[in-house]
Amino acid sequence: MYAIVKVGGKQYRVEKGDSLVVDRLREDEGAKVALEPLLFAGDKKDDTVFERADLEKVKVEAVVTGHERGEKIHVLKFKPKRGYKRRTGHRSDLTRLEIKDIKLLQRASAAVKEAKEAEETPKAEAKVEPKPKPAAKPKPAAKPKAPAKPRATKPRTTKKETEDGS
Repeated sequence: MYAIVKVGGKQYRVEKGDSLVVDRLREDEGAKVALEPLLFAGDKKDDTVFERADLEKVKVEAVVTGHERGEKIHVLKFKPKRGYKRRTGHRSDLTRLEIKDIKLLQRASAAVKEAKEAEETPKAEAKVEPKPKPAAKPKPAAKPKAPAKPRATKPRTTKKETEDGS
């Protein structure tokens, strides 16, 4: 039995008892964490679950066993013939989780489902009389538009008039 879970934007395949290193979580050591399942595969072939409604019934519980730092990654930038070299490094903050339990909560049996459906159908058949709608308010009369004002234009002057000075 295993599950695919999503932690911090990444997906991991986990089984009961696995130890998992993920990006840093805010929880303290010893805190219980519920992981978001994306897929559940049981022991039997029919136990595979990957529909959202059924995945709500799958619980993946983990315990924070410690906080760690990852391996140092060396970064070197170099451009030949220019005398440019930059050397830096990086260590990620990580959290170690131990998977305590993966369980599929009991689905409702066929008899229970039928009983629920039988209860729901009389409720659906009972019709409620619709309320009468209030009378629509008359729309106010539209205001008449004012006539457009004539545009003020400058008197045109010809080239000869400007040269003559008149």
